[in-house]
Amino acid sequence: QVQLVESGGGLVQAGGSLRLACAASGRTWGRYAMGWFRLAPGKEREFVAAVNWGGISTYYADSVKGRFAISRDDAKNTVYLQMNSLKPEDTAVYYCAARRSLWATMSKDEYHDWGQGTQVTVSS
Repeated sequence: QVQLVESGGGLVQAGGSLRLACAASGRTWGRYAMGWFRLAPGKEREFVAAVNWGGISTYYADSVKGRFAISRDDAKNTVYLQMNSLKPEDTAVYYCAARRSLWATMSKDEYHDWGQGTQVTVSS
């Protein structure tokens, strides 16, 4: 099992930027694909972005494509989500997730370990 801790959330005005970080720890940390998901009030947890082990391939939800960028630094066991041009509809709790596979997916049910989440609020 790997432990995940998110940071970087906060309150930002529409059009602004935030950078989320997810620090991983645990003796089983290895070749994991990583993903970001979000949960907004009254909605189901939804896929935001994911990256394969090694960082070569990335995947994005249509709603964030062109605005968000996922990256990873395996030397630091950290995954990032750079969020630009934020909109009020991006307001949610953002969760980092690890999948015990080289390959990322968009399905939340295929991720094994989750962080506690970090709140992102975008004001209009």
